[in-house]
Amino acid sequence: MKIEKAFLAIALLAAMLVQTVSASTIEDEITARIKKAGSVCLQGDDCGQATAGIATAANATGGADAIYKASCSTCHSIGVAGAPKLGNKDDWAPRISKGMDALYASIFNGIAPGMPARGLCFTCSDDDLKAVVDLMVEQSK
Repeated sequence: MKIEKAFLAIALLAAMLVQTVSASTIEDEITARIKKAGSVCLQGDDCGQATAGIATAANATGGADAIYKASCSTCHSIGVAGAPKLGNKDDWAPRISKGMDALYASIFNGIAPGMPARGLCFTCSDDDLKAVVDLMVEQSK
């Protein structure tokens, strides 16, 4: 009888140990599933690692021509929704006459009904967008 009680006590302790390990494993799994996907490191903060510079569309894709092909050509190659066609002097003349600041404002802010703000290139810096406008104007004079 003493052996049975000792065996029962050992079995009970083993069961409690397994349950405790299992519960902590479940808690660890839950914690892993709901942890934040990333972290934010602001410029000037010491985040414990070297950070690369901000990639802009132009330096990632090869410049204004690549941005034009990726983001602008869909509309500006055929004149969708009144977009001035690249290379068409008649389409561009009235816009060019308003000045480069007006053209830059149109790409930054968009123009109803068809020109979306930033030409939908949200990874483009302001300088990237200006370079694309400069390219389009140069090819349409």
